[in-house]
Amino acid sequence: MVDVAEHVYEDDPGQGHADVRTRLAGVNYYLLGNGLIQAAVQHASRGEGTPLGLLVMDPDQFRSKREALTMHARFGLEPSVVHLVTATNDLCPLLNALTVSWQPDAAMPTVVASWGARGFTVQERFYCPSASRARLAREVTITNRSTDPQVGWVRTSVPGSTVMPRFSVKPGARTRVWLIYDLDPAAGALRVTAAATDPSEADARAFAAGLADVRFDEPVLDHLFRASRAQLPAAVSARGRMDGSIWQYNREWVRDQAFAALALTQLGARTLAATILRRLVTEFVTAEGATLDSSEVRERDDVELDQNGLLLHVLGEYAAWTGDRSLIRHLWDRIAAIADYPLRPEFRHAPSGMLSGSREFWERHAAHGIEPGLEMVYQMFVSLGLSGAARMAGEIGRATEAARWEAAAAGLRDAMLAHHAYALSDARGFLKRRLLDGAVQETITAHPASGLPPGVPLASDRPHLLNPDTCCVLPIAFGMVEAGSPVSLATLANVESLWNQEWEGGGYGRYHVSSEPDSPGAWPFASVFVARALVEAGDSARAWRILRWLAATDGGASGSWFEFNGPRIAPPFPQVGIVPWTWAELVLFFVQHVLGVRPGPEGVRIRPRLLAGLRAVDARIPVGDGWLNLELRADAAAPADASFLVPYQAGDMALVARVRTLS
Repeated sequence: MVDVAEHVYEDDPGQGHADVRTRLAGVNYYLLGNGLIQAAVQHASRGEGTPLGLLVMDPDQFRSKREALTMHARFGLEPSVVHLVTATNDLCPLLNALTVSWQPDAAMPTVVASWGARGFTVQERFYCPSASRARLAREVTITNRSTDPQVGWVRTSVPGSTVMPRFSVKPGARTRVWLIYDLDPAAGALRVTAAATDPSEADARAFAAGLADVRFDEPVLDHLFRASRAQLPAAVSARGRMDGSIWQYNREWVRDQAFAALALTQLGARTLAATILRRLVTEFVTAEGATLDSSEVRERDDVELDQNGLLLHVLGEYAAWTGDRSLIRHLWDRIAAIADYPLRPEFRHAPSGMLSGSREFWERHAAHGIEPGLEMVYQMFVSLGLSGAARMAGEIGRATEAARWEAAAAGLRDAMLAHHAYALSDARGFLKRRLLDGAVQETITAHPASGLPPGVPLASDRPHLLNPDTCCVLPIAFGMVEAGSPVSLATLANVESLWNQEWEGGGYGRYHVSSEPDSPGAWPFASVFVARALVEAGDSARAWRILRWLAATDGGASGSWFEFNGPRIAPPFPQVGIVPWTWAELVLFFVQHVLGVRPGPEGVRIRPRLLAGLRAVDARIPVGDGWLNLELRADAAAPADASFLVPYQAGDMALVARVRTLS
């Protein structure tokens, strides 16, 4: 059994400055980074915490928010604020005169903050000026709105270092100064200095220019895509490390990082995607082929077998999108172990041929009441992954393994979908879990030693339901079943009860709130699971509802969402953090589902699923050695469910098409 102490954290948000809390009223965090340095611009818009604070972190060192390099033990992020100091005033951003946003036309991800005070207008721009240095730039532009010349100093600090460059500006004129934050990872030290010129380097602009671009005639969609494109690469270190939730867990998962690697591949950040995959295969998989979760090796009953399947699937997708098989050849022995591990006899449930265990997709386990049984997502992802492994084996001339794995994939898929006694569906659609005797596990009861704090739903005196669960839409999102099939439509109807369960404002819980061992609330990335499946099913209205909720909910302005929306019992649980998986899900939503881009053996298959109300989409997607350029225009007279095959060719490819939008 998983040690329940693993879920206990000591960071108390009630101790110290308000800035040590992750959840502040009206807060948005804008994440920046280049793999060598990581930063978050904090915009606390409702009076809790520093209104415009700067957090700087080492992306290879996972820490709580209070341990950020710019966090002062007594004053929080207040020293990180820029002050204009003159002979008569000390000016800084105030709540009622401060705006913060992404700069849409910048050559690299850039956060812009504007504020004014007593005759000055100030604009601050935050960005990583280099792709090869652990450096953050902060451009401060000062405009003199008074009728007199102004002189003074620009002051800001990091612990142990203060900088005060002088400025002089005539009436109606402006001047600029750059504040440069350099991180020395070996010493764990951060230094701030001043510069008189822009420190931008060509490699930073080149990296940004090499990423996919999608432009809609709808601002909400543009914002969600661009925020995800900017922040997902910033969440990963150059070594391929990524906290499952920034400031929260300080741990890593194969599952989360595999999803991130898939999205980064589709964005064109191939070097970073390959780094993640290489590290996962070599460092997060045992010699036997078992995967680690939350940075831990598990016993048989607690191994998360879906991670094997997902990692195999992403490795296959990386090869399909890039055309690069060298990574697969180099890692083949370990890839074969990943594929064979779930097929070991100890996991096989003889009556059904499926895989058994005592852990579920969201990581509840025996202490939470999960009984030995058959988890639907484990069958689905392992089947999907084995099919990917079979394709990879065929491409590098390993026919015997290809045949064996494809047969195993088909067996799992057929049993999951159609076994006469154990199929993982009923009139409600896909089921989360069956017990070893074939009965559906409908409820759970926590073990007395589970360590659950009073107040969480699973500790309350009521039935704790396992169904429905948003993971049940994943076979639809990943194309294992037709989106219009009866089982798919029943599943989507069933998960609708997860919207607004015991909260207001929207969003899906990850599963029925009564079985929640944590705090109840809406989960952004689980909500995007549902959006992906809804688009495949042609349900534009509910997909739009999810997207508009994301744009308006906590973190929506920056496009940087907490793991879930709601109060957190911390401690013993950690403070809620920012989950990179949400950005990955949104990239997959736009590229795989709305644009419908899927590289295949003969070319790129494009099956657009444009949401109702869209008139135009222009996209530039990296595939193979070139770019796939798309111009899609809405046309009610176009055929429904149109699909196009663009053959591979040297250099760039293009498709100009008129398509019907979803209803």
